[in-house]
This record gives sequence, C-alpha cells and structure tokens, in this order.
Amino acid sequence: MSSNTVTALILAAGAGTRMKSDKPKVVHRVLDVPMIQLVIAAAEEAGCERILTIVGHKQEQVRSVLADSVECVHQPEQKGTADAVVVATDALKDSTGYLLVMCGDMPLLRPETLRQLIDVCRNRSMAVLTAQVDNPSGYGRIVRDGTGSIAAIVEDKDASPSELAINEINTGIYCFALEELFERLAKIDSNNAQGEYYLTDMVKVCHAEGESVMGLQLAEAEEAHGVNSRVQLAQAGQILQKRINERWMEKGVSIVAPEMTWISPDCELEHDVEILPNTTIAKGSTVKRGSILGPNTRIYGANIGEDCSIEESIVHDSCMGDRCTIGPYSYIRPEVELGNDVRVGPSVEVKKSKVGDGSKVPHLSYIGDATLGEKVNIGAGTITCNYDGEKKSHTTIEDAAFIGSDTMLVAPLTIGKGSVTAAGSTISNDVPDDSLALARAPQVNKDGWVKKKREAK
Repeated sequence: MSSNTVTALILAAGAGTRMKSDKPKVVHRVLDVPMIQLVIAAAEEAGCERILTIVGHKQEQVRSVLADSVECVHQPEQKGTADAVVVATDALKDSTGYLLVMCGDMPLLRPETLRQLIDVCRNRSMAVLTAQVDNPSGYGRIVRDGTGSIAAIVEDKDASPSELAINEINTGIYCFALEELFERLAKIDSNNAQGEYYLTDMVKVCHAEGESVMGLQLAEAEEAHGVNSRVQLAQAGQILQKRINERWMEKGVSIVAPEMTWISPDCELEHDVEILPNTTIAKGSTVKRGSILGPNTRIYGANIGEDCSIEESIVHDSCMGDRCTIGPYSYIRPEVELGNDVRVGPSVEVKKSKVGDGSKVPHLSYIGDATLGEKVNIGAGTITCNYDGEKKSHTTIEDAAFIGSDTMLVAPLTIGKGSVTAAGSTISNDVPDDSLALARAPQVNKDGWVKKKREAK
C-alpha cells in the first residue's frame, strides 16, 4: 500500500430510538463523558491522524460535543452502514492508507485493540473485529472458511439455522485499505431483509476478487458492548467504572469502595490520593498526591493540590493549592482560586473569588465576587452582598483582616490590612488599614415589656 496513514470514520448518524430520548444516542454520557468522545479518544490514541464523523439525526447536538479538529459529514438518509461510508467519498478522495470504521455508540473500545486491528489489515484489503459471545442473538455471524479467514458476515435476520448457531459475531468495527474501497462499495446492493446497504457485504466482494479478509477476535468481548438502550448505557458505565478504578488503584490510588466511586476517563490522579465512598471525580479534574476526597463528594473540572481534604462537598471548575481543607457541606462554585493552607468550613459557599494563603472561611458564610488576601479570618454568618439586583460588585479583604461573625459586606467595598469588623455589622464603606469598623444600631431594652403584655391578656 502507498501509505500507512490511518483515518477514522465514526458512524453517528442514527437516532437511537430505543433510548427514548430527545437527544441523539451518541451524546449520552458514560461517566460524564459523551460516548462519542470516548470513541474518538480511542481512535486518536490508536494513531488515527484524521477523524471523520458521519452525522444525521439532530446533527447539531452531535456537532456540539465534538472538538473542532473532528470533521463532520452529513448523511441525509440512514440507508445502511455501507451508505454511511459512501457519503464520505468526497471527504476521503485525497486520502491514502487505511480507513478505520467505528460505531459512535461503542464507548468501551481500547486503543490497543484498534492498533491490533490496523496491524492485521496492513497489506490487506479488509480486516474485521470480532467477538465470541454466549448469546449472539441480534448480531451478524462470522462465517469462516477452511483457512480461518472470514468468508462472510451474515446478518441475524438473513441467517440460516446453522449460521444462527455460530457464536462469533461481528462487532461493526472494520479496517479497510483505501486504495480500492470505493470501487468495491459500488458493488454492494440492498437485497436483504432490511433493504439496506450493509458494509458487511464487503467481505463477499473482497472474496470474489481473490482477497482474503482477516478477523481479529477480542480477548474481552465486553469491549464490543454497544449502547442501544438506557440499560446498556448503565452497563457500559459500570464496566468503564471498574476498568478506570482498577487502573488508578494499580497506580497507587486508594479507593475504599470502588463500586461507589466514579472517575471520568479524562481525569488525572497522583499516587497516595485516597477516595472515600460515594465520590465522583469528573470533567478533566486533577488531584495531586496525598489528598483525601469524600465521602459524598463531587469534583467537576477542579484542580486539587497536594494533601488537601474535601469532605461531603462540591467543587466546580475551580482550583486550590496545597493543604486546603473543604467541608463538610461546602459548595465551591466556578472560578474560585484557593491558595495554600486555606480552610473552607461547613456550609460555606464560595463563588468567583480568590482566597489567599492561610485564610479561613470556617462556617456558614457566603463569599462571592471577592478577593481575600493572606491570613484573613471570616467569622460565621458573613455575607459578601455582591448583587444589587442589576449588577455584581466586588469585595476586597486585604491581608490579616478579621471579619466578625454575622457581618454584611456591601460591595463594592475594601477592607484594609489588619482591620476588624465588629460582629453583627453591616459595612458599606471602605475600612482603612488597622481599623475597627462598627456598624450596628444601638440596643434598646424595654424594661417589663413582656410582663405587661402578658398581664394585659
């Protein structure tokens, strides 16, 4: 062959009616990642230099989850897998080498398996990924000849009784040499029970031209797990969950209850991280060594430093330095930056704020649109009043300031270095450095008021 370049063509045009969803099947998530992204990642890791995706049903939703580097080709009518390849003719007209055809609803494929399939196809016209299963019902059967090569792939609805007894199935994953692919596709017809153009018929075409078709049988049939229903979606998640958790444990991460821990495939963890039950780590999060997450904790798009502790809390699209302590019952919203040795205590919410080294927000407070310097202490019940009904305003609390409990900080506002606000104050004007701010109404006692009211009844 003239080139060893491999292009991936991912079939993602179908509706997936068994999902009973307003969304195309391939955008449904497995461990918080759209399943088509998992297929694309496997193809890229396998060495595919170009990714094409066939889109059709609600194509806008499919395109919205794809990276800009992924090219899309529209299939107006879903007339079969061979037709899906034909519609990519123009996109592939200048390509050489090999075409890896994959299904967008198979999120469990391993890159190493795809590499093996590509290697099997080297200097051949076609190779097929197969699997041995206990119950082959509904799948195309692999019919081999006396040499062990694949003589035919017979769809379930077109199979004879003897063919239905075969337990080796077609996974729907193929590799083709591009050199003569489209000339051979033109020889496929739709004379079958479905009235569709089957890509599986390429086996017969190749045989008719004296080309042998090789099959690579999966060592683990679960890789061929396709998703056509909500049940199968959950099953795929369970398989991937187990695979990912075992990989991290082998790398030195402690997972107390693997069946109650969910880690997305795009996350990175260092050794000596400890994960307690009912914890989710997703959306490309990173966790450095020595940190303890959980129980009952969710981390999305977060960068967690070394030796941090996050207990029964949520962290969204934020980052923190080393030795931070979060929770329980805290909510770190997007665009939060915590320095080193920061304490965010029980029932605290922090949003779009920067908190300096050694600062503390111990409990029952809201910090939003704020910048806190180093070694700031926030008393219980403190609120940055950042929204006036029309716009958000910023609060700045400088180094070593002490905010008394139940203080309302009405933004825009600056609290100077080393200053103190008295408990129960509503602070609406800037406070200079090293000052005490006291803003509360004087207390009035009404002597005997309760007794008089009781006697009047």
